[in-house]
Amino acid sequence: MRKITNINNGWHFKKGVAELILSGNYEKVNVPHTWNAVDGADGGNDYFRGVCTYQKKLGKIDVGADEDVFIEFCGVSAMCDVYLNGKPVGKHKGGYSTFRFEITDYLSDENVLTVYVDNSPRRDVYPQRADFTFYGGIYRDVNIIVADKTHFELSYFGGDGVKITPNESGDIEIECYVCGGDGRDVEYEIYSKDDEIVASGASKVVAGVAKATLHIDDVHLWNGIYDPYLYTLKASVGNDSVKEKFGVRSFYVDAEKGFFLNGKPYDLIGCARHQDREGVGCALTKEMMKEDMDIIREMGATTIRLAHYQHDGYIYDLADEYGIIVWAEIPYISEHMDEARENTLSQMKELIVQNYNHPSIICWGLSNEITVVGGATESCIDNHKKLNDLCHSLDKTRPTTMANLFMLQTDSPLVSLPDLRSYNLYYGWYVGEMEENEKWFDDFHKKYPDVAIGLSEFGADANPKYQSSSPTKGDYTETYQAHYHEYMLKMRASRPWIWAMHVWNMFDFAADGRDEGGKKGQNQKGLVTFDRKVKKDAFYIYKAYLSKDPFVHVCGRRYVDRCEDVTKIKVYSNLDSISLFVDGKLFGTKTGHRVFEFDVPITSKHSIKAVSGEYSDEIVIRRVFEPNKEYICESKAEVVNWFDESDKIDEAYFSVKDKVKDIKSHPVAGMIYAKMMEEAMKRIGDVAKSVQIPKEMQEKMDNMTLEANLKMAGHMIKPEMVKSLNETLQKIKK
Repeated sequence: MRKITNINNGWHFKKGVAELILSGNYEKVNVPHTWNAVDGADGGNDYFRGVCTYQKKLGKIDVGADEDVFIEFCGVSAMCDVYLNGKPVGKHKGGYSTFRFEITDYLSDENVLTVYVDNSPRRDVYPQRADFTFYGGIYRDVNIIVADKTHFELSYFGGDGVKITPNESGDIEIECYVCGGDGRDVEYEIYSKDDEIVASGASKVVAGVAKATLHIDDVHLWNGIYDPYLYTLKASVGNDSVKEKFGVRSFYVDAEKGFFLNGKPYDLIGCARHQDREGVGCALTKEMMKEDMDIIREMGATTIRLAHYQHDGYIYDLADEYGIIVWAEIPYISEHMDEARENTLSQMKELIVQNYNHPSIICWGLSNEITVVGGATESCIDNHKKLNDLCHSLDKTRPTTMANLFMLQTDSPLVSLPDLRSYNLYYGWYVGEMEENEKWFDDFHKKYPDVAIGLSEFGADANPKYQSSSPTKGDYTETYQAHYHEYMLKMRASRPWIWAMHVWNMFDFAADGRDEGGKKGQNQKGLVTFDRKVKKDAFYIYKAYLSKDPFVHVCGRRYVDRCEDVTKIKVYSNLDSISLFVDGKLFGTKTGHRVFEFDVPITSKHSIKAVSGEYSDEIVIRRVFEPNKEYICESKAEVVNWFDESDKIDEAYFSVKDKVKDIKSHPVAGMIYAKMMEEAMKRIGDVAKSVQIPKEMQEKMDNMTLEANLKMAGHMIKPEMVKSLNETLQKIKK
């Protein structure tokens, strides 16, 4: 029988390239391991990217004359060279998938395994340019597999050699890929959830492939979060066997009615997830992965976008088990690189071959915001066509999709290339106002009534220590983030034709180049903090809309010190009625839907308790007479307060308060604006220069004030620059 031995423990590690580190200057580590757990999330964009050496004594591996031995890596970032006893075994490019090498002929009585891991910047491996940290390391499990000479394929793009294609009639198509088994029978048994055999059969291996169709009577469908029913296929050939879980379901997307599962409407509202957390980087344990999925399930999400790369196989297993619909994708992101075309194809093959049998996966993502740098070039479009064709050749049951940059014109050939369309929109955060989301979707739906459209990213950063009674876009408050997501859920509720909606992001994550919102090295758009310890208020508005588990949540528990005489108390709940108690006395009762608001006079310290039947939540607030400066993002304040109070602006002269189109139309003011943009481009660098802004988006930006345009640049535009610009404009009469 196949023997699998985990070898996670007892590795030796050293930065740089070394032939032998089993003695001398080394660090002893266990995998999962990354060398960027700390410096990858501390800001400065200076985390170590280079080659590091891992080495481990394997000792003698017992192997019979009729057996083969494989080394299996479940994730090494971003590329690696593997040596056994000083001899090269294999090379792998791509940091997110499983890969294996046969090592039978390299074995000796004593064996030393050496792995050179490289996350250096390079042009032939994705990803290289994106808003997240590219951790380096052997950060998932490593196993030794000993199998009979006749075994299910282990060397083809990391798969298990078994492909299962069920349909809702109960017919289960099976393809098995077998090494050394021509002429032999593969035997099949399908087990129910209760371990009863519901179908069985056998077929012969011909040219390395065995095919069969089994039938399950009264087949039990996999029905998402409501009934994620799984069957198990056991396939056996000779002394080797493989077990694979699968689910039987059907789905489709309707341009007018949205997503359907097993013939019924099924709302896809959920989140995206990155695979890291504070202090450990990407080297997550299974317990951590399960905690992530449990938090997502608690929120009531029906879908998860596993961005921007292939995640650990355990995550897809949990999605199957929990019934959470998955958008799976490769790290083809931000910039098309001609040198890495082949790498996009190989990473897509790995993603599909390794994950084909998961019922939770309903689409393959080709790329994300690929036009940020360089735009939609002919080479970029051609590569997407090849990826799209590859997906359809490997999997005829699932559609393709991609997440488009909000600045990409909707009539671009890239947009219509995959089967399903989706956009990343940040109106209400990076650009424009929240209400522009409605207009964008309504305009799209009117222009393309027969095309399904999704919302693949949207979000607003929030640091939980920042609070406000009057939140505004860009203030990084927990309050604004919650307000923003309230709006987005209302927007979606009246537009069921938005086929999927994925919050960016479920958890704060590492982006070492960031320094904003009071934290360095983090993107804080998560509904939950990087360490998973704080569920921000926005988490609970999604729980109110999506979860069936009754609950009550009072917002603003971190907004303790309040200057207002009358404060707004907001409650999120999926119950119909909320009673509010102030200092133990009933203040009022309201019926409503998801959001309940009370205006409460405050004079001192007060306990605020919201109650609905047996469910309740309580916070404490107090009246103060000076704003708590800890609640204000100072870096944001510098950016917003670019110049003195607006009452000191002479409106007879230009200022940053004027619309860009008016400034550009004046010969002198327009020249100053052009000079300012030229200087800004020098500061921002080559990336911004290569971004192509569509005419429609440029018109929107020109119709905004110069102040609003500059806000979108964030920390890249310094306050002193804006103040100087404003002073110059104030000398030019309109």
